[in-house]
Amino acid sequence: MQTAVNALALIAMLVVAGILFAGLFNMFRGGSGNTSQMLMRARVIAQFVAIALLAIAWFAFSPGR
Repeated sequence: MQTAVNALALIAMLVVAGILFAGLFNMFRGGSGNTSQMLMRARVIAQFVAIALLAIAWFAFSPGR
């Protein structure tokens, strides 16, 4: 179970990084402002998911439990 949560957290962090770089690429390329806005909103949601998974892993699998 711990390995699965750790893997999901890692995937979520990679998704956050991918969305961030896609948004930055769009911005530097001079792309649509609407696309940049959509990507940054998606990044915030992905960050929430990543932080939630990290918190679950921390509380559920801390050594003191």
